[in-house]
Amino acid sequence: MLSRCTNVTITSLLLLGVLLAGCAKQPATTAAMAPAPTGAATTTSGGAGPATAQPTTAAPPSGGGSGAGAATTAPAPTTAAPVARPAPQEFRADAALKDVYFDFDKYDIRPVDAKSLDSNATWLKSNASHLILIEGHCDERGTNEYNLALGERRAKSTMNYLVSQGVQASRITIISYGEERPACTEKADECWAKNRRAHFLVKPR
Repeated sequence: MLSRCTNVTITSLLLLGVLLAGCAKQPATTAAMAPAPTGAATTTSGGAGPATAQPTTAAPPSGGGSGAGAATTAPAPTTAAPVARPAPQEFRADAALKDVYFDFDKYDIRPVDAKSLDSNATWLKSNASHLILIEGHCDERGTNEYNLALGERRAKSTMNYLVSQGVQASRITIISYGEERPACTEKADECWAKNRRAHFLVKPR
């Protein structure tokens, strides 16, 4: 009887030991798997970081990122430099540059005005030291918001034409005044036609 009880007890203890050993392994496996996704996510973000978020997060966190941070720091000044533009009040009119005009509610360059722009482009290319401001203007019809947007389109289409003629885009700034600065104040078609214009100002560098 004793030997049977001993065998049963030993068998029970062995089974319990196996079960405990099995239970003890499960948290270890889970713990081993838990860091793996975290590590994978870190690796992925580290790989994506330099491509997507170079100026901000990639550089500070890791020692390896500081090398990427050095590469990140270099482009930042290059990007920021062209943003600075002279204020509109720094530009002055020049008699050599002629205004161009637009049809009602339009911003495309008319053939007759293309000739004026060709002449303006020639002057601007021979005076390459000058920066250019193109003002977009509208007549009084329409809302302020609409006319500001239309004036900007007129200034942009004028700029695009000049660029197509060889004037450097980096020299050009555009601004829209909408209906705020009319050249003529009479309420008549002839007067309104004078207000639908792109006006040129220049500034020596």
